[in-house]
Formats: sequence, structure tokens, C-alpha cells
Amino acid sequence: MEALVPGTVQRVLNGTDLQPRLIPRRVLSVVSADIDATAGVGAVWVIWRPKSARAYEHIAFLERHEGEWEYVVGGSGPMGHPVGVDVIDVRAGGGVASLTRHRDSPHSVATASWINCALIRLGREVTCLLIGHRRLDTPDQREVIVAWRSSYADRGTRPLIVALGRDGVELSRLGPHDSLDSHTWARLRREEE
Repeated sequence: MEALVPGTVQRVLNGTDLQPRLIPRRVLSVVSADIDATAGVGAVWVIWRPKSARAYEHIAFLERHEGEWEYVVGGSGPMGHPVGVDVIDVRAGGGVASLTRHRDSPHSVATASWINCALIRLGREVTCLLIGHRRLDTPDQREVIVAWRSSYADRGTRPLIVALGRDGVELSRLGPHDSLDSHTWARLRREEE
């Protein structure tokens, strides 16, 4: 996975197709990648053998350290099954201590910054997402990974996620600690009446 980092980062920053040219999609499929250049963090979501019964997902955490993008760590697991999504569904997420923590060993993990990510599935009406202060266009496959930096104390706390429609109208939002988006809450309230 580490070997894919330089090319993937370059393709994200250039806005080109994420899939490496020399790796067939039947072997490895890059689902999504997100680079927050301002914060110096990123994440890549790939599926190994996507059409196989033994397919599995891998999430890679990236960090810019001394001007270079580096693979921090990654994790793998069985592939999740797609579900129908009205507007926003945060499927999973994770985090890891910054590389600076590993290279500055006398410092406490409690003072290190944290690299976070979340896997998000989107409904058909969503054309872009606001992740904190960043704007991300919605890809055709309706699945994205988003990355952000936080303090250790705030690890796992997502930035505000807002889904926008074609005309820029807010369709739904998901707060930092919310488990359901505002559209789903409104639908559930209507169903209760």
C-alpha cells in the first residue's frame, strides 16, 4: 500500500482519475482519496479484489511531513455491503496519532495531533459536501473518504458535514457527534406522526 501513496496523492492534487494506470481494477480499485493540503493529512480507501468473494477494504492514513507525503499506517477488513442512502450515511471511520508523535518520542501521545477519517455514502441528490470549511464534489460512485486533523482530545470528533443539492440548497447536515443526519431525523419524526 505504501508504494501507492506518491502517485495517489499526485492524482488527488491534480484532480485526475484516482486509479493507478498499471493496476487493473479487478486487482485493486481506488474507491476514494481525500487530501486536506492545509492540514497536511489525507486518507485513501481501496478495495482489493473487488469482484471476489474474498474482497477486502484497506484504509491508508497519510501525512505531509517535512514537505513529503508519507504513509502513516493503514487498516484492512472485510468489504462492507452497500445500503440505500437517502442523503448521508457515515459508515465507518478511524484515526491514528500523527507521525510527529512517532518521531518525537519524548512527547506525550496526549499532545500529539490526530489524523482522522470517515467513509461516507451519499444519496443521488447530493452534488457536493462541505466538510468543515472544505468543499468536495460528489463522485459518481457516491462513496467518499474524508480526512481531517484534530487534537488527541478531539479525536473521533468529525467536522460538520453538510450535503448540498444541484442548486446549492442544503439537503442535510450531520453534526460532529450525530449518528443520523438531519434529513433522516426529519423523516423519522414524520413517520411517528
